[in-house]
Amino acid sequence: MNRTSIEWTAWSWNPITGCRHGCRYCYARSMYHRFKRSFEPAFHPDRLDQPLRVRRPSRIFLGSVTDLCGPGVEDEWIDAVIDVVRRTPQHTYQALSKAPERWARHDWPANVWLGATATNQAQWDRAADGLRDAVLREPQRITFVSAEPLLGRIDPGQWMPHWLIIGAQTGPGGRQPEEEWVAHLEARAASERLPVFHKPNLTIRPQPQRREFPPDRTR
Repeated sequence: MNRTSIEWTAWSWNPITGCRHGCRYCYARSMYHRFKRSFEPAFHPDRLDQPLRVRRPSRIFLGSVTDLCGPGVEDEWIDAVIDVVRRTPQHTYQALSKAPERWARHDWPANVWLGATATNQAQWDRAADGLRDAVLREPQRITFVSAEPLLGRIDPGQWMPHWLIIGAQTGPGGRQPEEEWVAHLEARAASERLPVFHKPNLTIRPQPQRREFPPDRTR
């Protein structure tokens, strides 16, 4: 487990690695290919005890180089991870997926913030369905959406997560989203008094950038 430069968390924990989504902007895939390593989903049981060694309550990004709900990730792997999460209630885990409908198929403890990546409208609609079901299983659950990279205008509709992250596309061919796309999401969040977190790569918004977090509903 490593300290991380990700702005909204302290540690990254990767008992599962690899992903089959094939997103062209994926930093993890590029890194693995640069070092000539396979990016097929894989389970690393030897990493399962790593959070137990962190004594201080911390935010831990669960799966920074994978999609825990992605194709090729076995249910048994996920259940082994959940067992460790249950044994470390002092930590707050944050997990993202592009297949959020799978979150509700497992009994995730309340100290996991379940998230979904939504770069466009179709992914937002998928996030709304999947995360809504996850909250039905655990009313104290914190949900979040990472609109990074924001690649199009999103109309959130009636559903909103508890926390919204907005970022730009980086790497080769990276670009900033339209300012109106960001403003539209922020206006909807403001109507619900929801926290918004700007990634540093989002440079089109006035300074200071927003660095807001949701209150921990499980403490």
